[in-house]
Amino acid sequence: MEGFVYQCSPSRVVFGQGALAQLPDEVARLGAHRALVLTTPEQRGLGERVAALLGERAAGVHDQAVMHVPIEAARAARAEAQRLGADCYVAVGGGSTIGLGKAIALGSAQPILAVPTTYAGSEATPIYGITEDRLKTTGRDPRVLPRTVLYDPELTLTLPAAISAASGMNALAHAVEALYAQDANPIISLMAEEAIRALAGALPAVVRNPVDIDARSRALHGAWLAGVCLGNVGMALHHKLCHTLGGTFNLPHAQTHAAMLPHTAHYNHAAAPQALLRAARALGGEQAADAGPLLFRLNQALGIPAALAEVGMPEAGLDEAATLACTNPYYNPRPIELAAIRALLDRAWRGEMPA
Repeated sequence: MEGFVYQCSPSRVVFGQGALAQLPDEVARLGAHRALVLTTPEQRGLGERVAALLGERAAGVHDQAVMHVPIEAARAARAEAQRLGADCYVAVGGGSTIGLGKAIALGSAQPILAVPTTYAGSEATPIYGITEDRLKTTGRDPRVLPRTVLYDPELTLTLPAAISAASGMNALAHAVEALYAQDANPIISLMAEEAIRALAGALPAVVRNPVDIDARSRALHGAWLAGVCLGNVGMALHHKLCHTLGGTFNLPHAQTHAAMLPHTAHYNHAAAPQALLRAARALGGEQAADAGPLLFRLNQALGIPAALAEVGMPEAGLDEAATLACTNPYYNPRPIELAAIRALLDRAWRGEMPA
């Protein structure tokens, strides 16, 4: 066996139905006294419920989290946190809300406690992303890793089936790319394969019956594993493309990941055959080349739009997207070539099977 390096992320996880009730004890465990609850405008009600649960430890509710964390939203949240004297942030929601918590923590080094309501997986990573002037910049910093994560499957029951499916495929993308990361290791690869298997099995059940709490639990477990994978190894072509499409063209985060994943997996299958074989087997396939088509069919089964055109990508922007993705590219097992990336984006824009 080849040598490898593995470093465990120092976060605490509380998982199970009703886990939200443990929030006050978990905030106290961090030594915090003024917890600012973060959420989106749409989840204001849940944010107020969480603040009520915290009682005197709640500093207030800030409901201005938005997709891709624009720098203006990050600055406003930092100012509000300072005004309220917050010493802790409870991020309740999906990747946008948790991303906003990370943007605040990046400047304050104060702890985040995450309560995910989607399958984004961001809560398990020290990765942050901030968008400024149509460019999304990402980075890693241990200060932004949530100290504690409360996974309560009951909080995902109101998540619509379509959003659940796309959110789960977003997490699945983290696991697939972890298998061929430059710094992949056997521990993370085991987690990645199990994450793919768990999500691919649970998401169709969630779509069929959105109140299936067992399926919701299995999907949340898979999302956690996928997030751990993303947080412990590097990213490659898939995330570079999705960061470009999201930051520059403001495409919906999860749906973009879902639509792109079959194409990026297929792009790499010959250059990383063992990694994509593991992904294919977790999806029920037999060879590395099966991974992309199986992911494409899983999207179809979940009712997720296959075409970037359907999620708002202008055809006129494909050249710019390809050029940006090839500028300062992330590591990737197959060389990132402009013509090949442009062709990949064209197929994804049309919603065609990867080839």
